[in-house]
Amino acid sequence: MQAPHVIIKNVDKVFSSGDKEVIALKEINLTIYNGEFVAILGPSGCGKSTLLNAIAGFSLPTSGRVYANGAEVTRPGPDRGMVFQEYALFPWMTVAENIAFGLEIKKLPKQIIKEKVDALLAKLQLLDFRDRFPKDLSGGMKQRVAIARVLALDPPMMLMDEPFGALDALTRRTMQDELLRIWMELKKTVIFVTHGIEESIYLADRVVVMTYRPGTIKQIVPVELSRPREVSSPRFIYLQKEITSLVMEEQMRFRNEEIRDSGGNVSARDESEQVP
Repeated sequence: MQAPHVIIKNVDKVFSSGDKEVIALKEINLTIYNGEFVAILGPSGCGKSTLLNAIAGFSLPTSGRVYANGAEVTRPGPDRGMVFQEYALFPWMTVAENIAFGLEIKKLPKQIIKEKVDALLAKLQLLDFRDRFPKDLSGGMKQRVAIARVLALDPPMMLMDEPFGALDALTRRTMQDELLRIWMELKKTVIFVTHGIEESIYLADRVVVMTYRPGTIKQIVPVELSRPREVSSPRFIYLQKEITSLVMEEQMRFRNEEIRDSGGNVSARDESEQVP
């Protein structure tokens, strides 16, 4: 077993709005190991992104602690690179300039910056696009640039918040394979938030299934399949059914709570299907 890279201990997160409080996360305990690929999965509103932001240091827990590489997380740091769904590229910069941005902030020598950028352009098949601006790129290309910009700083951990959620199915699979290739080559720890069940099984070593609000860990499902994974294999389909059942239980609970909040009546059948 690898050494722990992230340790989450008894984490709660409460958001306040006026006199109302929303418990986003409750009693989260999780250990993620060096070089592991972990997917965080659950229904909308379950706190997936909130948990990722706590690991990133963007939003600190209300109670509990998050540790990365043995140190408590109290702020964002260069050891944790974040990739967002929205790409977050600078529109006035070219592809090469976007990738180089973090390296220039660190004031590295120009030749070293050029060598790193050239290597990443080649690794992510962006050499022909180095002088293009983001407006001229497809969604998949933009996400390649966003990943390259994070990789330029060489963080040991990559945090990814539904990075392929806005892509079409074919581009998404291409980017999933690209990410797996990079992960296997560079041996980084990846924590990947997704609402896609097939995506989580295709990518991850473990799938962390979260409950609907308050977000807790419902179950951790190991994915003991060799790579590359075949989505039509019996074991893949079995895992897909198992995880779908877990998520649908939470969707049903969410639906029942929405009915209550709206003043509607919940039928006896709904009551029997609730998850405690």
